[in-house]
Amino acid sequence: MSAIIDFLNNIFWGYILIYGLLGVGLYFTLRLGFIQFRHFPEFFRVITATGQSDSSGITPLQALTVSLASRVGTGNLAGVAVALSLGGPGAIFWMWMVALVGMATAYAESTLAQLYKVRNDDGDYRGGPAFYISRGLKQGWAGAIFSVALILSFGLIFQAVQANSIADAMEAGLGIPKLWVGIAVAVLAGIVIFGGIRSIARVAEIVVPFMAVAYLLVALFVIIMNIAEVPSVFMLIISNAFGLEEAAGGVTGGLAAAMLNGVKRGLFSNEAGMGSAPNIAAVATPVPHHPSSQGLVQGLGVFIDTLLICTATAFMILLSGVYEPGGTTGTELTQMALADHIGVAGTYFVAIAIFFFAFTSIIGNYSYAENALTFLGLANRGGLFIMRLAAVGMVIWGSVQAVSTVFNFADASMGLMATINLIAILALSGTVVKLTKDYFAQRSRGIEPLFDNDDYPELQGKIDGRIWTRHGRSEVLASERPEAGE
Repeated sequence: MSAIIDFLNNIFWGYILIYGLLGVGLYFTLRLGFIQFRHFPEFFRVITATGQSDSSGITPLQALTVSLASRVGTGNLAGVAVALSLGGPGAIFWMWMVALVGMATAYAESTLAQLYKVRNDDGDYRGGPAFYISRGLKQGWAGAIFSVALILSFGLIFQAVQANSIADAMEAGLGIPKLWVGIAVAVLAGIVIFGGIRSIARVAEIVVPFMAVAYLLVALFVIIMNIAEVPSVFMLIISNAFGLEEAAGGVTGGLAAAMLNGVKRGLFSNEAGMGSAPNIAAVATPVPHHPSSQGLVQGLGVFIDTLLICTATAFMILLSGVYEPGGTTGTELTQMALADHIGVAGTYFVAIAIFFFAFTSIIGNYSYAENALTFLGLANRGGLFIMRLAAVGMVIWGSVQAVSTVFNFADASMGLMATINLIAILALSGTVVKLTKDYFAQRSRGIEPLFDNDDYPELQGKIDGRIWTRHGRSEVLASERPEAGE
C-alpha cells in the first residue's frame, strides 16, 4: 500500500502539481491582467469595507481569518526551515514567486466558490470546488471524489499531523507529555468544532490576527536588531535563487534545488489552487455583494501567509548565527535561530507559536470538511456529529503517533484534490474573466460593484438566483423608483 501511495505522490508532486500549480497561477495572472499587481489596494479595501449583514453567512474578515487559520500552520515555521536546509536561501525567493502568482489562482477559485454557493437546510451558505465542479461543469462524480479526498486529508489526517507538531513542540520546549498535550488540544478543539462553522469563525477572528501580529512583531524586532545585515540577506536570497552564489555546505543542485524546494514549500504553505480555502470563501457574505470581492479576500490570504509570515521566519533564521545549509532543519532550526536572537525565551516563543498556528489549522481544516459533507448529502445531525468526533479523535491519536505514513497518504489525497480543482478552474476561467471585468468596470465608474444575474444568461439554472437576486443591481435600482413601493 505504501508503495502505491509513494508512486502517486511522485506523480502528483513530482510532475503534475509542481508545474500545474505554477502554470495555472501564471495563466490567471496573465489572463486577469496582472490583477494582484494592478489592483493590489483593492485586496485590502474589500476587508475594510462595511455592508449589509446577512444571517446566512459569515463576514469577509471571518472568512479570511478562517482560511489563514488553515494556511498558517507549522509549515510557516518548520516548512521554511526545511526549504532553507534543502534548497538554500534562494528557495525563499521562489516561495515569493509562487505566492505572487498564487494570489491570482486563489482569487479565481474563491470567486467561483462564491458564485456557485448554495444554502443548506439550515439556510447557511455552503460551497467550494465540489459545488462549482458539479453545478458549473455538470460533473457531479468529480465533485464527489474531490469531497471524499478533502475529508480524508483536511478533515482527518492533517488534524493528526498538526496535533503531532504541537505535542512535539510542547514536550521539547516545556516538558509536557505528549498524551496530555493531545487530550488538552482535543478538548479545546472540540469545544470550537462542535459549535460549527460560525463558532470556528468567531474564534479565528480573534486568535488569528493576534497570533499573526505577535509573530510578525517579534520578527520585526529581530530585523531591527540586525538592520545592518538585512541588505546582505536580501542579496544572498536573490543571488542564490539564480545559482549566482552557491550556498556553502550541504546544499547541492544550485538553481534547481532552490527552485524545487522553494516552489514545493510555497505551494504547501499558501495552498493556492489546492481547492481548500474556497470552501470557507463560499460561506462568506461578500462585501461588495459580488463574487469577485471574496476572491480578492482570499488572494490577500496568500500574500499574508507567504510574503509576510514565511518571510518573517526566513529572515529570523538567516539573520541568526545558527543557520548552516544542510544542517539542523525543521522546527528545531527555527527555535535555535530565535534563541540566538532573544535567548531562551525564543525557544518558548516558538513552542507557543506552534501551538497557536497548529491549533487554528485544526479548526480551520475542519470547517472545510463540513462543506464537503454538505455536498455529499451527509451534513445532517448524525453525520456532523461523527465527523466532529472523528476530527477530535485524530487529534489525540496524532499527538502520540509517528504520522509520516499517514501524512504521505494525506499528500496523495491532497494531490488528487488539487488536480481535479485545477482542471475545473481552467475550464471555468472564462466566467472568472467576465466576473473580474464586470467588478472593476463598476469600480472605474465610481460605483460599488454588485452582481446582476441578468448579465449572465449562461449561468441560469447553474447558480442559486435567490442568493444573488436579493441584493442584485436590478432590484437595487428598482427600489429607488417611485413605483417600487406600490
